[in-house]
Amino acid sequence: MKINHFLFNSFIFLWLSQNVDAATPSLPLWPNSATLAPSSEQYTLIKHGAIRHITSPQLRVYPPKQSNHIAVLVISGGGYAREELAKESTPTAQFLQEQGFTVFELIYRLPNQDGNNLLAPFQDGQRALRIIRYHAHQFNIDPDKIGVLGFSAGGHLAGIIATQWQQQFSNLNDPIDQISAQPNFVALLYPIISMQAPLDHTHAYKSLFGSNHDLAKQILFSVDLQVKQNTPPTFLAHTIDDPISPVQNSLNMQTALQQHKIAYELHLFKNGGHGWGLGKANTETMQWPTLFLVWLKKIDIL
Repeated sequence: MKINHFLFNSFIFLWLSQNVDAATPSLPLWPNSATLAPSSEQYTLIKHGAIRHITSPQLRVYPPKQSNHIAVLVISGGGYAREELAKESTPTAQFLQEQGFTVFELIYRLPNQDGNNLLAPFQDGQRALRIIRYHAHQFNIDPDKIGVLGFSAGGHLAGIIATQWQQQFSNLNDPIDQISAQPNFVALLYPIISMQAPLDHTHAYKSLFGSNHDLAKQILFSVDLQVKQNTPPTFLAHTIDDPISPVQNSLNMQTALQQHKIAYELHLFKNGGHGWGLGKANTETMQWPTLFLVWLKKIDIL
């Protein structure tokens, strides 16, 4: 195992020294995948630029031309059955990169798919944030300005990272696993929050639990029920007419944040449905990227 850790860190160092100017380079999350296979072997590309059957979880890195020293881990949704890169995380990563952020797009394993267990996406998400902080100096990032942004089921994953950062989802125990996994801010866009009735009918719920209604797991993976005093400042955006992730998810999160006196900002848009990524044309959802940047200034991140 020590050899694997050495090779993994050597690979990271080699990447940092040779791939700074490469187009969307990728970093592996785990030592056993330090040498990434061709993309055709890492996942299956399906319609509309989504992927599934991820075999090589990784971070796609978007270094800015002029850094503001802030990092954002961006996570697409897809009901934990696929990952909507082209609709959500990729355009958002490119937008933030243009604003000076160092962006890391997460390609994560899907639960109960390809032999993965329930914890696979949470292990990958937590590991990703630790890798970013572990290599903050090399990426010219302030280790106290690392955030996570997620859409839909990716918002659920981001919420779990933000509220359960002290929970050790993996047991690798290498130097990276000793680094704090606490994000400094979190943004949740039309997120899945609750795993309890009446919000337990989402695709994300079915992908995680199937038809099982285990109360302990429902509580553990309901983001609003895991909010604590050390939950980071939170940005929320949702549409009132969302048919996939009912707006009550964000309202539940708002209540939990208020109860624990966590700084937050919630934006409710009249229409736009679900899956609007950077924003749906001719709707108020187009406003969220600007609102997010303004909010980062309010909390002294930007």
